[in-house]
Amino acid sequence: MRVGLAQLAAAPYEFDDNRRRAADAIVSLFAAGANIVVLPEMMIPGYVLDRARLGAIAEPVPGPTTEAWGRLAVEGKGYVVGGLCEVDNERLFNSAVVIGPDGMLVGHYRKTHLFGEEKLVFASGDLGFPLVDTEFGTIGLCVCYDLRFVEVVRLLALQGADLICVPTAWIVGFDDLRWDSEGMSPQGRAAEVQANLSQVYIAAASQVGSHDDWEFLGSSILIDPRGNRVIGPLPGKDEELAVAAIDLDEAPRAQTRSALVTPRADRRTDIYGVAIEGRVL
Repeated sequence: MRVGLAQLAAAPYEFDDNRRRAADAIVSLFAAGANIVVLPEMMIPGYVLDRARLGAIAEPVPGPTTEAWGRLAVEGKGYVVGGLCEVDNERLFNSAVVIGPDGMLVGHYRKTHLFGEEKLVFASGDLGFPLVDTEFGTIGLCVCYDLRFVEVVRLLALQGADLICVPTAWIVGFDDLRWDSEGMSPQGRAAEVQANLSQVYIAAASQVGSHDDWEFLGSSILIDPRGNRVIGPLPGKDEELAVAAIDLDEAPRAQTRSALVTPRADRRTDIYGVAIEGRVL
């Protein structure tokens, strides 16, 4: 499987322009051989938090953006993952979707953990953490700040995710540091650790650039199930597209590090577990 990361600068409230930017990236990454393209959080209509203005341009799911991405997925014979502002019965959600190669919506997620001022704009997610079965393996979905809660990656991995796609708009706030000496953001470092501990690929595509009071950190990454970087970090201040091949069978293989080091099997489920929807994993 070839994963494409689209690190893009989304202009605030520019619905049509951002859709064009996303479309250009999707076409380019499919042309470069990607089977799945990951776009940033709130790519449509940009990462902005004016509730009144968002309410006027937010869209349903399915809706215009999922239909546009669906046409591109059909043309590229691949999957598109990306973030948008969704409206449902006057509630706004910071949402992400997965579009399949048949152009249909196959995954729909609403951000569970709202960051900072997002709490004043969006409703908390109510769709759980979806899994999407593909011909390559199983894909999990979450958004940005969700990665700061270790339960999210763990429960997706325990339910069978081989790859977790994470549309993001990484900004300063949880940590003061922007980038370390290797160009990695603190958010990326956390993803490295979680990919290794939960034996799952993590693909995070971030917004980049700045507008108003927001400075986006870019530094998008693709991490393998042993915590190694396959892509990235992409630049901290510039747009960039990248594609890399991965083997999703490596996720289950990474669960055995040696004859006596088997991190998934070594879990003490007799004394603890992660619960979701009434099930303990």
